[in-house]
Amino acid sequence: MRIKLIYAICLGFLAYFIAYPLIHILINSFTVEEKATFKLFITALENYVIRRSLFNSFLLSIAVVISTSAIGIPLAFLFVRYRFPGRNFLMTLCFLPLIASPFVGAIGMTQILSRFGSLNILLMKLGIIKYPVSWLGSGLLGIFILETLHLYPIMFLNISAALNNFDISVEEASYNLGASFFQTFRRITFPLLLPGYFAAASIIFIWTLTDLGTPLIFEYRELLSVQIFNSIKDINLNPQGYVLVFLVILITFLLFGITKRYVTKHPYTTERTPAFIEKNLSGKQLFPLYLFLFLLLGISLLPHISIILSSVSKKWFFTILPSEYTGEFYHTVFTHHLTKTGIFNSLFLSSISTLLGIILGFTIGFLLAKTKIRGKNILDIMAMLPLAIPGIVMAFNYFTLFTGTILDPRNNPYILLVISYSIRRLPYIVRSTYSSFQQLGESSEEASVSLGADRWTTFKRITFPLISPGLFAGAVLAFSFSVMEVSSGLILAIRERHYPIAKVIYTLAGRVTDGPYVACGLGVIGMVLVGFSYYISSRLVAKKIGEFFRIG
Repeated sequence: MRIKLIYAICLGFLAYFIAYPLIHILINSFTVEEKATFKLFITALENYVIRRSLFNSFLLSIAVVISTSAIGIPLAFLFVRYRFPGRNFLMTLCFLPLIASPFVGAIGMTQILSRFGSLNILLMKLGIIKYPVSWLGSGLLGIFILETLHLYPIMFLNISAALNNFDISVEEASYNLGASFFQTFRRITFPLLLPGYFAAASIIFIWTLTDLGTPLIFEYRELLSVQIFNSIKDINLNPQGYVLVFLVILITFLLFGITKRYVTKHPYTTERTPAFIEKNLSGKQLFPLYLFLFLLLGISLLPHISIILSSVSKKWFFTILPSEYTGEFYHTVFTHHLTKTGIFNSLFLSSISTLLGIILGFTIGFLLAKTKIRGKNILDIMAMLPLAIPGIVMAFNYFTLFTGTILDPRNNPYILLVISYSIRRLPYIVRSTYSSFQQLGESSEEASVSLGADRWTTFKRITFPLISPGLFAGAVLAFSFSVMEVSSGLILAIRERHYPIAKVIYTLAGRVTDGPYVACGLGVIGMVLVGFSYYISSRLVAKKIGEFFRIG
């Protein structure tokens, strides 16, 4: 009975804060004056701005998938198929772009890519261009660049994982029959990599489609995510926001469904043979290799470099690098009332949400791995569902559903922020705990019981110590992600005293004088925190940092 009660509580909590908001969106998307209708869809699609935003969002997402593929696939072949000095170190560097959100990077990159920014000044001094080039254009190009630099490691990692489980003999057979490299890649290699490719491409597409912070920083409004954000202001008078959110949910679920079906049922599968022999690169071969890698890493880390430089620059006008440096912006970060409020709120809310995530994640992991309770598959699906729900969708759902209730975010968003943070990161904790339970087996616990220990003693001295590394590795990552969460903070936090770090950064970025520089200082602190969290988590579970970004 106790296990059934715990199961019911977990399932009820997830149903209320995951399934119920989705049903709320579905009902409001197809209902006008309590009558079922498609009127809202027709009205939304008749709006030129919405049609333009939909087109731009799809175009941007597809372009980012193509650009990350162009970078990630060759990079994966290079690191998996060849051996060269410094390979492991350079591979680790390739994951660094993921520790800085493009939301923060956009602030620093405006200094690099603006009309009289560092890049144009450098090119004019070298005589390559005579007049400044508008690299950011209307803002869409800047978003594309930042999303590409931030997300290509996801493509790289998943293609690398697919190559590591690849039967090299099929390629060798193709070459022996006279096929060229491109024929072999098109007809043999790439079809076998498609499951991993689709998994990465789906995540990149959805991530780009729903990113809210970056277009807001670049002040580019004609994107689906920004239209959803703007629709909240008058959602009671103009319910078209429900339609836009429903479209995002539909696209997300379709992509995840197609990917899951393709990965599990795709006919192009092989049993991996003994590992192929990696080719050694040496001598003259190393120069173009290192030139390519350092050029790629240099460009990839430009957002990070720009954030750091902006946070310490006292004077940076019409020069390639700052002409004067200062630490006063970091002093402001820790003394200004708004930044102190943001840091405190984020650390406090992330700590509470992580604790809630640990309790939920451990309980659900235990129920899935150690019990035979009927219906646990439903609990598993519900716990994994947040992977398919973008942050902007969850934040919009909570704002519209709980406005006017005891959880009204306009009065105090803390409870909804804690729940949003914990639920969005719950799948990582559940999976790490579940896998730890599976690795544990039953022999250790049975031996403890056979020696006279009761269930509590066995759990305290045997079970928990063995599963705690995986549990806390997931918790550390959940904490760091929550601290830098963007969508929930931008939508749910209305008043300054409730702002988390993301809302503070967005507010400061729009202020004149020192606002953007202080925002970059906050961004640097966030980067350090996220990077340190990855390191701690990798040490806890003895994984490479990149493994935390593997999909599927």
